[in-house]
Amino acid sequence: MYKHPLLDRDKMSPQEALDILIEGNHRFANNLTANKDLLNLVDLTKNKQHPFASFLSCSDSRAPVELLFDQALGDIFSVRLAGNIASDKCVGSLEFGSKYLGSKLIVVMGHSSCGAVKAACDDFKDGHIGEIINMIKPAIRHEKTVIDDRTSKNEAFVQKICELNVHYQIDQIIRTSDIIQDMVTAKQIGVVGGVYDLNTGMVRFLPETFTI
Repeated sequence: MYKHPLLDRDKMSPQEALDILIEGNHRFANNLTANKDLLNLVDLTKNKQHPFASFLSCSDSRAPVELLFDQALGDIFSVRLAGNIASDKCVGSLEFGSKYLGSKLIVVMGHSSCGAVKAACDDFKDGHIGEIINMIKPAIRHEKTVIDDRTSKNEAFVQKICELNVHYQIDQIIRTSDIIQDMVTAKQIGVVGGVYDLNTGMVRFLPETFTI
């Protein structure tokens, strides 16, 4: 298996997994990508995967997790859905990544100027998009500080909802998954939230979300 940072992944702690991601994002944002033998990794990972981190992130084309954190094949178990919403199927995927693949960390990551968050702010309705919007609306209800212009035209409001949505989706994951809740309690895995800035390439982790 591809080794980074030359540690046995079974013995890796959630904090070590987070440190690897922070270092990788720093490399990405500073154009210092580490050398990787991708074809060799294809061979090494063809029969087994052992990702060290699982992500629930947005499907936005500008936010591919492996690139943002300078990781390679077999490193990240990635679940992507517009608005990084914790649907039942997403939670099930995270359960699989944690319990059966050995991931040590779950990261819920939103991003700046998220189209799904903006749509929720505007109560947008069209097709199945409403199903996504309904899972972001609790974050809007919890936001009490903005009185005027609670729409996508207010960038500060959108940013607040983005962060609150990360908090809410983490709560959903832990509340609805006995598997993940038990693993967190046993300190087998950690859960953290973060927001990716499309302007800078940097991910800002939210310490108040940490269960690590």
